[in-house]
Amino acid sequence: MPDEHRPYRPHQPPPRRSRLTRRGRLVLLLGALLGIGFVALVIGPLLPEEEPPEKPRQLLIPEGWRAAQVYAAVDRELRLPAGTTKAAVATAALDLPAEAKGNPEGYLFPATYPVTKESTPASLLSFMVRTAHRKLATKAVADGAKAHGMTPYQTATLASVIEAEADNPADMGKVSRVVHNRLAKSMPLQMDSTINYALGRTTVDTTLGDTRIDHPFNTYARQGLPPTPIDSPGLRAMAAAVAPTPGDWLFFVTVKPGDTRFSATYEEHRKHVAEFNRLRAAAGPPAKAPAAK
Repeated sequence: MPDEHRPYRPHQPPPRRSRLTRRGRLVLLLGALLGIGFVALVIGPLLPEEEPPEKPRQLLIPEGWRAAQVYAAVDRELRLPAGTTKAAVATAALDLPAEAKGNPEGYLFPATYPVTKESTPASLLSFMVRTAHRKLATKAVADGAKAHGMTPYQTATLASVIEAEADNPADMGKVSRVVHNRLAKSMPLQMDSTINYALGRTTVDTTLGDTRIDHPFNTYARQGLPPTPIDSPGLRAMAAAVAPTPGDWLFFVTVKPGDTRFSATYEEHRKHVAEFNRLRAAAGPPAKAPAAK
């Protein structure tokens, strides 16, 4: 029933919504796109550009390199003045054994390391030392060192001598055996590599005068292992240090590349040294006889 108190209003149809034509929709869409493009044009240059990810350079540290060679390589790779990396050792807080007394020789593990714009001498040296611990400070090495009455640091020192003396990896076990046999008999090691380290050189010739130098690394004049490693040994040299090839050898000489002769007696060794001298003389200037090993 109609409310007699409500004023009468004639019936009105609901308002009709305006509808865009197809052309109108296209105009609006075009305007929106142009507006977005304008904003991007204005704001785009104000936003910082993202740099593409840096591709690391590669620094190769070969097996058998001395610390001095590693320092020089890092200086070159980082384009730093010569001597910068060596000086950084003092403040790099490297995780070295107490026996090393801060000297990283033997613990700059041979491998390929990534180098970026963030790399520093300290960061690279620390990376190398951490790698050495991960690769060499294993239970097998510790157990092998203990079995031979050595500390892991002494084993690294022995491995560095093996790395320097062996003509090829196949001879490392025999070189290790010569060192172990000499140590067991309290014989001086008589390793040319330790004298070369003392004199900062690399040569296959050792003179009688060389064997008489007064130096901690002269293993002709002093018994036992050298006081520190003499290079960066690799995994094969370390394995040979703790697991030498069985044998009674006390001497060896590399007569020619790929031909290292191992001897149990000095008489046999002298014959091999004579063969070395003959081949060297035939190849060029007269060679100095290598000292007995």
